[in-house]
Amino acid sequence: MNPTRIAPLWSVTDVSEYLQVPVQTLYSWRSQGGGPPARKVGKYLRYVPEDVVSWVNELGTEVA
Repeated sequence: MNPTRIAPLWSVTDVSEYLQVPVQTLYSWRSQGGGPPARKVGKYLRYVPEDVVSWVNELGTEVA
């Protein structure tokens, strides 16, 4: 296995930038049981990029 070929996990800041929402929004979604799936790695939240993209693609197109 070549570690340089493994895609990195995204941090909360990375996901915030990708979704163009504040970091606090991600934490709020998580505490309410929503938002893209995240994993705890030690004390940190990490996201698999493909999971975040899939989550976005599954969102409805209706306007709130």
